[in-house]
Amino acid sequence: MKIITIIISLLAFILIVFNFTKVDFNAPFEGESITALITILAGFCAIFLMLILRISKRIEEKAKGRR
Repeated sequence: MKIITIIISLLAFILIVFNFTKVDFNAPFEGESITALITILAGFCAIFLMLILRISKRIEEKAKGRR
């Protein structure tokens, strides 16, 4: 599970970097720039969800160890 979360986080980071290059900072809310901004936000959400999943798995392992 740890490897999958790392791979998904890495892919999301690559997607963020790629779409950051597509943003036109002179008109960020027009044309392809808005699509790039939405995709950047989706990438950050994916990374955040993978962090939550990894933390919850770590908590689950510690809880099982106490029983």
